[in-house]
Amino acid sequence: MITVYGMAMSGNCYKLRLLLEQLGRDYRWIEVDSARGGTRTPEFLAKNPNGKVPLIELDDGRVLVESNAILCWLAEGTGYLPADAWQKAQALSWMFFEQYSHEPYIAVARFIRGWTPADSPRRADLPRLRERGHQALAVMERHLQAADWFSGPAYGIADTALFAYTHCAADGGFDLAAYPCTGAWLDRVRATPGFVPMPDLDDEARALLALPH
Repeated sequence: MITVYGMAMSGNCYKLRLLLEQLGRDYRWIEVDSARGGTRTPEFLAKNPNGKVPLIELDDGRVLVESNAILCWLAEGTGYLPADAWQKAQALSWMFFEQYSHEPYIAVARFIRGWTPADSPRRADLPRLRERGHQALAVMERHLQAADWFSGPAYGIADTALFAYTHCAADGGFDLAAYPCTGAWLDRVRATPGFVPMPDLDDEARALLALPH
């Protein structure tokens, strides 16, 4: 049995839920509210001193952190991670892109808008985050003009990784209408077998996201 410590509304945690459901794996979910200090408790820090979710724990006590590393471990030996070394490296390159050039802007803009107070000074960062986020979306759009997926010839974990925050980019103030190939790819991901959507936002997050950009 795999135990997942995660925050349901986090894209990095949703990645794991999506893949586990598509793999048909049994797992136990423990909700950790990182926005309210849930990852800073002594008990959690004993498992991950970096104080972040997601985290998975096996019955034998082994722990693995970092969402894309967990995706790779879960997908090893399945059709969601290419067996061919070159194609696998291509998929990994997109997963590194997601964590370095995509998530720090699109996910952070979403977090600031939905999980910080209306008067938070962090909101001053939104224009810069959106500029960089649009750069990442443009890179994705260019790739998808010639390819259906980011994981090689078929859907796989690079698509899972990029879908997590791209599909809710509007929460961060990103208009995806300018990226038609990306929109079509999002629909293809939603049509994959075993797909499950991200859980709904809570009322507090919805109220903050309703504020002017």
